[in-house]
Amino acid sequence: MELTLIPEGLTATTAGFLLLCSVITSMITASLGAGGGVLLLVLMAFWIPPAAIIPVHGMIQLGSNAGRATLTWRHTDWKAIAAFAPGVLAGAALGAWVLVDLPTYLWQLTIGLFVLYLCWGPALPRGAFGSTGIFIASGLTSFISLFVGATGPLVASFIKQMHTDRFTTVATFATAMTLQHAPKALVFGFAGFMFRDWILFILAMIAFGFAGTWLGLHVLRSMSNRHFSFMFNILLTLLALRLLWQAGGAAGWW
Repeated sequence: MELTLIPEGLTATTAGFLLLCSVITSMITASLGAGGGVLLLVLMAFWIPPAAIIPVHGMIQLGSNAGRATLTWRHTDWKAIAAFAPGVLAGAALGAWVLVDLPTYLWQLTIGLFVLYLCWGPALPRGAFGSTGIFIASGLTSFISLFVGATGPLVASFIKQMHTDRFTTVATFATAMTLQHAPKALVFGFAGFMFRDWILFILAMIAFGFAGTWLGLHVLRSMSNRHFSFMFNILLTLLALRLLWQAGGAAGWW
């Protein structure tokens, strides 16, 4: 089968628009710490077939976060990543084995409420940021990520409580999400998803996203840690409120 940049179901105009969105959303994440991945997921959902959204988005985010992690690796908290990595493997393995089909609104409600707590509630005890706490957080979010693809705000809000330096927050989050998205290729590949049909589009989205990351890091350098922290909390709060609104709609509460 011949490879094509524009997968079946997309038009040239739509593909071009999504490539532009990859630049903008990557710039948002690089400059504000989070949010771009969820925004891209929402935009992709308008045009990409439901069965392809999470695996394709996961591969795009894998490349986008890997690029950001590469550009910021000197600022990464490698001790935290060493504890995060085993949790990714455990969570992904459990998710692939269980393949649960719980109502989406339960995940949305849980993630939304916990993000709000991490942003505005009492700080978690320092013990939560030890190796065991990071492993548990990594395992849970990696498990959930296979089904909803929207755990970025939860991971970001957890990492933000660990660090006050904006570059360390962005770098550590990028590396953590690179690890978390990596198992999706195997899980969805074994499940029968045809990545070949989407590979050129995915690579193009990653390349455009790298350009957005480069621009976003220049914006980040102009911010203070205090300004970054405030903007980060506001952005995560908006994302959490959106998840809660979606949860209520899906559950039929309004």
